Amino acid sequence: MKTTRRGFLQQTAALLPLLSAWPVRARPAAPPFEFDPSRDIIPAPDDPAQWPAFRNTLARWRAETRERLNYSDALYGRKEFAWASANYCCCFLMACDETFYNWRAGRYEVDALVAHGRREFGGYDSVVLWHAYPRLGVDERNQFDFYRDLPGGLTGVRRAVRQFHRRGVKVYLDYNPWDTGTRREEASDLESLVELVRGLEADGIFLDTMAKGGAEFRAKLDAARPGVILEGEGAVPLDRVHDHHASWAQWFEDSPVPGVLRLKWFERHHMQHQIRRWDFDHTGELQTAWINGSGMMVWENVFGSRVPWSRRDRSILRAVLPIQRRFTRLLSGEAWTPLVPVEQPGVFASLWEGDGLRLWTLVNRTRNTVTGAMLRVATKPGHRYFDLITGSEGAARPVGTDVLLSGTIPPRGVGCFLSGQDKNCGEDFRQFLKRQVQVNARSAFDAATPQVPTRLVAVKPTRLRADVPDGMIG
Repeated sequence: MKTTRRGFLQQTAALLPLLSAWPVRARPAAPPFEFDPSRDIIPAPDDPAQWPAFRNTLARWRAETRERLNYSDALYGRKEFAWASANYCCCFLMACDETFYNWRAGRYEVDALVAHGRREFGGYDSVVLWHAYPRLGVDERNQFDFYRDLPGGLTGVRRAVRQFHRRGVKVYLDYNPWDTGTRREEASDLESLVELVRGLEADGIFLDTMAKGGAEFRAKLDAARPGVILEGEGAVPLDRVHDHHASWAQWFEDSPVPGVLRLKWFERHHMQHQIRRWDFDHTGELQTAWINGSGMMVWENVFGSRVPWSRRDRSILRAVLPIQRRFTRLLSGEAWTPLVPVEQPGVFASLWEGDGLRLWTLVNRTRNTVTGAMLRVATKPGHRYFDLITGSEGAARPVGTDVLLSGTIPPRGVGCFLSGQDKNCGEDFRQFLKRQVQVNARSAFDAATPQVPTRLVAVKPTRLRADVPDGMIG
């Protein structure tokens, strides 16, 4: 039977009261997720539907905690401390390592060490000049004596520090609070440490085994030398983040879906260095650092044991460091959105916005290469899209009012997209992309641990002396 358009509309109108009374099954609410801000990495929920609520909870916790602590970020805003928030790559350097001191030639090989770091890891922003342990305690010398006894004395070490500075590398001194059984200084440990900082022109104090320094550290360091930061080996308590610009993120456990570094979220300028000194696979640390806009500790000579990085891990660090350094304002800014929607399972992303730019840092948690659409993002007038890992203009396909960003991320690898107008990318942006192309051409995803041969060197016998020379212990 033929039905007219008018008849169809009349029939439909008659059915509306029945349809409105039809019981509708409510969509089940997402189960509540556990939010644990006591963890060094605040774990993220597995269900993407819960990510918006997770972000809202993060923001509320941060605002409430900063208000409760009457938090001030004044020290982070001081010009002399600006370097700390861009201190992404720190090298743990044994002072006795032959890559640092050439005993045959009798000189410090600073230039060669810095060049090696640039070639293999993408360059060091700082070094920890480790000096005493594990030799500390074999005689009466204390930790300060070990700096004084380095080749050339304090004058020679200061020349080496100045060489690092000329290469744009900051230098930490090490403080061992547990050194209590050796010769005592006439001054207190803090006064002796401050004197070394002044004499060696150091830039930071690594607080071995400590999460924080004493309250008097900051004032005494400021009086000795501007811009000297404190970095704890443990996670800094929230009430001391204001005067500790950095900390180690040592052996932090992440959730399957990448979590959020608690201290980095609390204070965006605080630098944390991921470190698992004995591990041969650093992809977990690298991913945590990358998606949180934070840093890495490179430590291959662990108190005399060689723990070398794989070619894959070196490639990842080389690729991300130039991006982090260029976009530090974004990575330490307030417009950070963790866990934005992604198009591929096993891939996760953070969004960083500012200066007319959008930057996405991505990680591939799987052990497979992921290729194809990664992100669906809103189109912005005049914006172009770039894959910063490969140094190329990204594959961007319009989809309605959005654009799909596509690429390839190797197993356990990372990705990065940038969206912006040419005027906001910077005058030297094309040169930056060319350098990224060159870095990417060297990438290798061989995860095997490099084999480091160990060779015992016979010790030549020395002449037995009947007398003990002055200054030596018999």
